[in-house]
Amino acid sequence: MKILLGITGGIAAYKAADLARLLTNHGHVVRCVLTEAGARFITPLTLASLTGEPCYGRQS
Repeated sequence: MKILLGITGGIAAYKAADLARLLTNHGHVVRCVLTEAGARFITPLTLASLTGEPCYGRQS
C-alpha cells in the first residue's frame, strides 16, 4: 500500500517518525510531507532514512 504521511508542527511529529518506521517495516511505501513547523521537531533526513523515500515539503 502507498501511504502519504503529512507531518505538521507539534509534539506528535515524534510519533509520526515511529509510525513511518512501523509502516515501512510492514511493507508499505511511505512518503512524507513535512511543513516548516514540523521541521522544528524532526528533520527531513530522519524521515527519509526511516522510509527510504525522499521527504517533501518546504524546509528552511
